[in-house]
Amino acid sequence: MIGGFGVWELLIILVIVLVIFGAKKLPEIGGGIGKAISNFKQATSEPDEIDVTPKDEEEKKES
Repeated sequence: MIGGFGVWELLIILVIVLVIFGAKKLPEIGGGIGKAISNFKQATSEPDEIDVTPKDEEEKKES
């Protein structure tokens, strides 16, 4: 059982998805979901970007 679903329930869900989207669309959908998950993992593991550019140009303009 995976998350409360047995083998038969997962098989029925797979058949329904196959009927709705068709066999040709499933690899595209899987690839899109995989890219989304990897982008999410990358975004959550990277530290927040901090702007550390020098402000010399602004100081020169004020003088």
